Formats: sequence, C-alpha cells, structure tokens
Amino acid sequence: MESVVPICVRAGSDGDQVSDEQSDSEDGHNAPGGDGRRNQIIDVTLDERTVKRRHPDIEHERAVAIYDLLEDNRFAPFGDYQGPYRLHLRLEESRLVLDISSEDHQHLGSIGISISPFRRIIKDYFTVCESYFEAIKTASPSRIEAIDMGRRGLHNEGSELLLDRLKGRVDLDFDTARRLFTLLCVLHIRA
Repeated sequence: MESVVPICVRAGSDGDQVSDEQSDSEDGHNAPGGDGRRNQIIDVTLDERTVKRRHPDIEHERAVAIYDLLEDNRFAPFGDYQGPYRLHLRLEESRLVLDISSEDHQHLGSIGISISPFRRIIKDYFTVCESYFEAIKTASPSRIEAIDMGRRGLHNEGSELLLDRLKGRVDLDFDTARRLFTLLCVLHIRA
C-alpha cells in the first residue's frame, strides 16, 4: 500500500554554495520595483527524476503551488541578470539547487543550498499535515483549527528559513518563499 504524505498547501549556512556565474557579480542586483515582470518567475519545473510517482492529492498540491507562484511572485537574483526567469528545482547530494534561466531558456546560473537545516521542519510539517487530514474527518472544529495553526506555523518557519538561506543571492518576498518551500516539500516525497 502506498504511503501518502499530504503537503497541506492552501491556495492563496551550512554548506551553501553559489555557482561561479553568480559569485562574481554582487553589485549588479536587479532592484525590486520598476518593471514587475522583470523580477518574476514565469515558469517553474521540478526535477521529476527524484520521484517516480506521486499520489493525486500531492500532484494537486504541487499544481496549486506552481499556479500561485506564477500568478504572483517576486524573484530577482543578485547579479547583472535580466528577467523574467525560468526556474528548475532539483535535489542533488543533500542540496536544493535552483537552476535559473532567462525567458529564452539561456542558463544564467545555479544556486545550491543545503537542505540539512530544513529536514526537521519538513518532517514535522508532514507529521502535522497527516494529523490535520485525519482530524478533518472526525475532530471538532476547534481541534482542526489548532492543528491548522501549527501547520501554518511550520510552513512559515520553513519559508523564513528559505528566505534566510537565499539572502544575498536572490531577492524574494515571503509569499514566494512560502510557495518555494511547498515545492521543496514536494521534492522530498518519495514514492
């Protein structure tokens, strides 16, 4: 029997690395403001090699996170880059790697961050999500609300950590970090 770990998405330093393309250009940051589309992700893909198959509920949550991300995000890599951007997320040797390309698919660089600091949060998040989905079947509304508050708190904690790990590499807002954290969780799910 397949084990399903729901993601719980709602619509709505150590070991960090920067690729050579990015580490050489700290002073040419795309400042927020101006042409909003310039500082946006217009396409995001996940490395499907990390997962053989996902439960339909997980696929739905992935699709919702990507849809919300593409609808509203702020993403501006530090350096002399011109957006909008295409983003490919993958896990490689205990690292989350963000491959960044231009609108016309030119590779601009990659950012790798250690996923070790995220492991506890992701594990706790999955546990709370399982409790949440069990609770909505039988628990009282106050119990469901309490579990959901814990779920949101862990999601926020993971998002803040992601913001911190990408600080000085990419300028992004909290909502963008939340959606990227959701996609990091999806990458952690194994069939």
